[in-house]
Amino acid sequence: MRGSVLFQPNRALGYVSNHVPANVRFIEKRNENVVTTCVGKSFHVYGANSFRLIRVGGLHPEDISCMAADGFLTYVASGNVIYGWRSSTQLRKTYRGHGKRVHLLLPFGKHLLSVDETSLLKIWFVGTEDVYLEIPFNNEQFQITALMHPASYKNKILLGSSQGGMQLWNIKNAKLVHTFGGFDSKVMVLTQAPAIDVVAVGLQNGKIVMMNLKFEETIMELTQDWGPVTGITFRTDGHPIMASASTNGQVTFWNLEEQVIVSTLLAHDDSITSLQCFPNEPLLLTTSPDNSMKLWIFDLPDNGARLLRIREGHGAPPTYIRYHGSSGRNILSAGEDSSLRIFSTISETMNKSLGKASYNRKASKKHRKGEDPFRMPPINFFTSETTRDKEWDSIAAAHAGLVQITTWSFDKCKMGDLKLVPEVFQNKNRTDFGVTASALCLSHCGNFVTIGYSSGHLERFNIQSGIHRASYGKPPAHEGVAVRGISSDNLNQFLVSGGAEGKLKWWNFKQNVNKPVYCLKLDEPVSLFSTHRESAMIAVALENFTVLIVDSDSRAVVRKFIGHKGPITDACFSPDSRWLLTASRDCTVKVWDIPSAYLVDQFRMPQICTSLSMSPTGDYLATTYVDNNGIYLWANRSLFSHVSLRAIKPDTEAPLMDLPATICDENAATLTEENEMEVDELEEAMEAINLNYESPAQLSRELITMSSMAASRWQNLLNLDIIKKRNRPRQAPQKPKSAPFFLPTVSGLDFQFDLNATHDQSAEDASKILKLNQVEQLTNFGKLLKDAATSRDKEFTKPIEFLKKLGPTMVDFEIRNLSPLDGGSGSISVMGAFMRMIVALLESNQGFELGQSWLGVFLKSHGRTIVENEELRTVLDEVEQAQAKGWNLLEDRLLYGIGVVSSLRNFNA
Repeated sequence: MRGSVLFQPNRALGYVSNHVPANVRFIEKRNENVVTTCVGKSFHVYGANSFRLIRVGGLHPEDISCMAADGFLTYVASGNVIYGWRSSTQLRKTYRGHGKRVHLLLPFGKHLLSVDETSLLKIWFVGTEDVYLEIPFNNEQFQITALMHPASYKNKILLGSSQGGMQLWNIKNAKLVHTFGGFDSKVMVLTQAPAIDVVAVGLQNGKIVMMNLKFEETIMELTQDWGPVTGITFRTDGHPIMASASTNGQVTFWNLEEQVIVSTLLAHDDSITSLQCFPNEPLLLTTSPDNSMKLWIFDLPDNGARLLRIREGHGAPPTYIRYHGSSGRNILSAGEDSSLRIFSTISETMNKSLGKASYNRKASKKHRKGEDPFRMPPINFFTSETTRDKEWDSIAAAHAGLVQITTWSFDKCKMGDLKLVPEVFQNKNRTDFGVTASALCLSHCGNFVTIGYSSGHLERFNIQSGIHRASYGKPPAHEGVAVRGISSDNLNQFLVSGGAEGKLKWWNFKQNVNKPVYCLKLDEPVSLFSTHRESAMIAVALENFTVLIVDSDSRAVVRKFIGHKGPITDACFSPDSRWLLTASRDCTVKVWDIPSAYLVDQFRMPQICTSLSMSPTGDYLATTYVDNNGIYLWANRSLFSHVSLRAIKPDTEAPLMDLPATICDENAATLTEENEMEVDELEEAMEAINLNYESPAQLSRELITMSSMAASRWQNLLNLDIIKKRNRPRQAPQKPKSAPFFLPTVSGLDFQFDLNATHDQSAEDASKILKLNQVEQLTNFGKLLKDAATSRDKEFTKPIEFLKKLGPTMVDFEIRNLSPLDGGSGSISVMGAFMRMIVALLESNQGFELGQSWLGVFLKSHGRTIVENEELRTVLDEVEQAQAKGWNLLEDRLLYGIGVVSSLRNFNA
C-alpha cells in the first residue's frame, strides 16, 4: 500500500521566507515587481503590489542554498546542482559540476557565475549548460563570501572574502585585474552605489565602507551598532538615503550627504537577510528567517518608513492547531514564537495575526528595540468557541510553565486584557510555585472557561469578566496529580475531568460541585482528551499509548484502540464522529473507524506530528510537524471518489506518505528530456492531424443551441424605439416645397397666386393612398410566411433564414408590418403564421435567443390585436407551451451547472 487510503497531500500553509536572501525583479508583462523567496526545498513568487502568491516552484532534492534571476530564468542552487526555472514551474536548465554546496550565484549576461563552499568560481554558458571558465581559490587565503558586477566595468566582477580582502577579476580571460587593500573584518555585502565606480562594502564588525574602485580610496566610513551588516541598499527616487540591515532585525537609514543616521527601524524579530529598495520608488522590501516578508514605504513627515504590506507565518514551529467555526475556512494556530495566528484555507492573503502573548501589551509596543522582556512563553494549547465571538473574548490559552490563562478575541484579532489565576495560587505564603495550567475547556455557550492545573485543582471562570465562579472538589478534584483533560456538554449540565491518577470524574456543572457525581477508574494515567460534543463522545489517550472512547452520557468505555508505539500527541474526531484520528510520537497518524472498532487507515511521516485537526466540513485534515513552520492540509478522498475501507491490523507497519514527485533528480530530468517533443516535431505532428473539423449545427436536439449571431443583431430589438428617440435630431429637417413651372394666379386687378389648387391636389393624392391601403400588399417576408403556412410540411426554414439576414431595424420593421392595422400591410393569417414559426423555432431548440427576441418584439407590437382575435389567442397557447418547455430545459441545465460549480468551490475552500 502506498500512502494513505483516505487522505492525499493538498498544500502547505504559512510558509513565506527563510534565511536565504530573496530576489526582486521587474516583470513588464505584469507591470509590477515580483519577489522570489525561499521556503526550504521550494520557492515562492509573490507580486509586490498585493503580496499575492503568483507561483510555487518545484521541489528540489535538498534545501535551497541561494537564488538569483535574470530576465528569462530563475536560478536555484540545491546542494551542488544549479537549476534554471522558467515561469517557476518549467525546468529548463540544469548545471552540474560543483563538488560542494553552491552558496553564491550571479547572472552575468549570457553567463552564470557560481561559487561553492570550496571557493571554486565557475562561469557557465546559460544556453548550453557548459562551463566557460573555472577559477579556483584557496579558502585559507581567500574564501569568497560576496561577489558583484560593478556598473560600467566590462567583463569585471568584484569578489569579497572572509579574510577582509577584495579582488577585481576579468572573467573573459581569467585575469586578476587588481587586489584591494584588505579590511580587518569579513566582507559580508557588496552593493553598487548609484554613483559610478562607488561600491558599498558591508563588514562583519558593523562597518560600512564607501569605496571608489577606480582610485581605491575610501569616500566615507560608517558604523552601525547592531552587529554585522547583512544588507545594503540605496534609494533611487531622488533622496540621498542608504539603508543597512543587521542581524538583530534593525534597519538603519543614513543620509549620505551629511553622513549621519536619519532614523532606525526594527523591521524583524530575527536577522534581516534581504534588503532591497525598488528602483525609482519610495519602497523598501525586507525578508527574514522569522518567516515574514515586509514592504515599507517612505511617506512619513520625517521621510521615515512605515509598514505598507506584510505577509508572514509562524517564526517557529506551531504547537497546537484547531479549526475555528463551522465553515472550515479558518485555522487557529499557536506557535513556539508565542504568537497566535489565523490561517485561511481559501487564500493566504486573508491570514491574520492575533499578536504575541505579552505580560504587558502596551509596554511591549513601546519597547521596540531588541528582545521584548514582556513576551510570555509559547502557548501549549488553547480552547475556542464561536458562540460569543462578537461580544467578548472567545479563546483561552495556556502557556508553557505558567499558571496564568490568557484570553484572546477572534473578532478583534488581538490578545485580551484578562489573566485568569485562581485565588488559591495568588497567596504570597504558598509554596507550590511550580503549578501550571494543564487542561482547558470553554463551554459551548462561550461564557465559562474551566481550567485544570498540575496540582489537581479544577477551577471555573467567567471569560467575559474574569470572575472566579467555582472550584470543583474538596479536596481538589484530582489531588496531588495533574488534570490532563476536561470536557463539558452542550447544555452545561455535566463536566468531565481526567487526571494523571487514571480516573475520570463527572461533576455537576453549576451546583453541588464539591463531590463528583461519578468516578470511572482506568487502567493507566490519562494523557489527553478530545471531545465530540454532538455525539457525547470523549477520546481519552492513556500513557500506555492506548486510546479509549468514553460515552459521557452512559459513563462507560465503549471502544478501545491499541496500535501506537509511542505517546499520543493529539487526537480529533471527524465531523460525523465516525472516525477517530490519532497522532503519535512514532511519527504515525492512524484513522480508527468507531462503529466497527477497526483501524482503517494509517500513514507515517519523517517528522513527529505535533497536532492535527479535522475540518468541520470534513474536506481537509490539518497537521503540524516538529521543526516545520507550516500547516499541512490533506484532502479527504472519500468526498470526491469512492474509497473502499478495509480493516488493517494494528501492528502493520504504516507506509511512508509520498510527497509530491520532484523533477529535479537525475532520473526524472533524463526521463523528461526523453519524453519532451521538440517544437519542429510538434508542428509536424499537428500538421498530420486533420484539423478541418466542422462542428454540426446542433449537437443534440435535447440541448439548447444558440444561433452564433452577434448579440447586436438581436439584443436591442426591444429597445429600438428608445434608441431611435435618443438618436433623432432635435428638429426634423424640412424639405422645401417644390413650386410648379407655371404658377397659377387669381384673376383680378391685384396680382395673387392661386393656393387652392395645391390643397385640392394634396387631398386627391391622399384619397388615392387610402385606396391603395385597402389592398393587401405583403412584404417578401410576409409572402414567405404565407407560403410556409399553406404548404404541406409546414416548413418555416426559409422565413427564418430570411429574417436572420436582416439587420435589427429591418427585423423590427418586418415584424411590425405583419398586422393589417396601424398602416401595416399584413393580415391575421400572416400573424398566425409568424406565431407558428416561433413555435417551430422553439421546439427545434435552435436559435433559442433569436426566438425569444423576435417573440418579444411581436408581442410588444401586436399584443392588443392578439387579445382581440380568438384565432391568434389559440395559437398563443401553443407558443406559451413551447416557450415553457424550452426554458425549463435550459433552467435545469443552468441550475445543475451552478450546483456543480458551487459544490466544487466549497470543496476547495
